Amino acid sequence: MQSQYTKKIIDFEALASSLNVGPTSKELSAHLDKTSVTYRDEFHIPKVGAITRNNQHPLKDEDGVYMCGNSLGLQPKRTRELLNQELDVWQEVGVDGHFDHRLGRPWAKIDDLVNESSAKIVGAKVDEVAIMNSLTVNVHFMMVPFYTPTPKKYKILMEAKAFPSDYFAIESQVKFHGYNPADAIIQLAPREGSFTLETSDILEAIEKHGDEIALVLFSGVQYYTAQYFDIPTITKAGHAKGCIVGWDLAHAAGNVHLKLHDWDVDFACWCSYKYLNSGPGGIAGAFVHEKHRNTVRPRFAGWWGNNPETTFQMNLEFDSISGARGYRCSNPSVLTVIALKASLDVFDKTDMKTLVEKSQKLTAYLEYLVDTLLPKDRVQIITCRDHLQRGCQLSLMFLKEGEMDIIFNRLHSDGIICDERRPNVLRIAPTPLYNTFADIHKVVTAIQSHFK
Repeated sequence: MQSQYTKKIIDFEALASSLNVGPTSKELSAHLDKTSVTYRDEFHIPKVGAITRNNQHPLKDEDGVYMCGNSLGLQPKRTRELLNQELDVWQEVGVDGHFDHRLGRPWAKIDDLVNESSAKIVGAKVDEVAIMNSLTVNVHFMMVPFYTPTPKKYKILMEAKAFPSDYFAIESQVKFHGYNPADAIIQLAPREGSFTLETSDILEAIEKHGDEIALVLFSGVQYYTAQYFDIPTITKAGHAKGCIVGWDLAHAAGNVHLKLHDWDVDFACWCSYKYLNSGPGGIAGAFVHEKHRNTVRPRFAGWWGNNPETTFQMNLEFDSISGARGYRCSNPSVLTVIALKASLDVFDKTDMKTLVEKSQKLTAYLEYLVDTLLPKDRVQIITCRDHLQRGCQLSLMFLKEGEMDIIFNRLHSDGIICDERRPNVLRIAPTPLYNTFADIHKVVTAIQSHFK
């Protein structure tokens, strides 16, 4: 049976009946693909032979199934071309490429190429966005100005099962300021028997501890369960208690619809190698709301945050760029920015509203097939059933010890890449830019074959 939330998106059984095909058939997935927008041809899809490391595989030259965009996005086809262009310019003119670039992409202003597209994806004004560093570095950089504890207001509210890197950053910042993490960090856990947090519980914690909380810092989309937190409601509640509210958008940027400016978020950080497809270790992004533009806050300053009109005067007086770019320290890597541009050029052909609509249909279809084809006493969906409270990922928990590892390895041997979180969770992430309904059908029927 479909969940009540899935029915709000699409009724697969009614659609299948109207087409005179089975609701779990390949024919239905093919129809769904024919009537959906896709940018699959813009990306390199790994082949079965490469995934399995088996050149004798009977399907070695066919596209595999890649459901791991929540960990590393696929390579856009233009990435190699754009990278080679920059290598050619470097080869031809060396340092002159910083200002005299034959393709009109001077390296001294390279991030100008991606600021506007990045701002659209996160719902920000262009001068509220800076493309710089890597994710956890940016979390630290943003906590310098935005975590300014006082003897009475020094605590940080976060989720109990945040990605470890966030906890490491928060713990080290708390210690740096001389506080005891056991006292200063409030970790909010789901209710007993649940895998996701209730928004009401978060709001209750803010109300209860708000007079002591200096910073509320959550992930926009939770990496393990794919829960999409209610960013505007939580942000508003934090502000009502005088708290700064920041967000780690590693699993949200390029995945869900964001309106950081309108939601009055203080700051946010994200990586670009997951749903933004910039490549392993790709450059990250940061958001600082324009309301903080004229606020005097401590920050780590560097040459690249200085006014470009005076930078090369080489004086020692820091003259910050207005907006988020004033938080940059070093010049961004040209090659990682260009790799990001290759992906953002694809995003520029559509918009997040369109992508999210397809994402919700893909994930609803995955949910329907799991509910219909897989045994409920062996497989449990731990992701929110409400499509408005999740990104493009479902996390499946296998209830029999050791079964997840067996299925994960079996999928890989079939040319299907997902992500496993030991001991028993498989994360499946159908991303709307390049994944198809046929991909989803292959994944679930491959898992189903394990139980036959």
